[in-house]
Amino acid sequence: MESHKRTVIKAMSWRVIATLVTFTVTYCVTKELVLATGIGLADGVIKIFAYYSHERIWNRIGFGIKEE
Repeated sequence: MESHKRTVIKAMSWRVIATLVTFTVTYCVTKELVLATGIGLADGVIKIFAYYSHERIWNRIGFGIKEE
């Protein structure tokens, strides 16, 4: 099982990448910098908590884990 700290760092690093993708796609579609920034930031904040929760739940599930 990984530590809470590791899960948080993984969630944050992934959210930086995913938020940049969301921002870029939104900007390319709308050509509006303020809108793209707002959507990118909202997406990042909401999904970092969703990712953290998802990881912690999966740490409690034994599916696919081999005992050594």
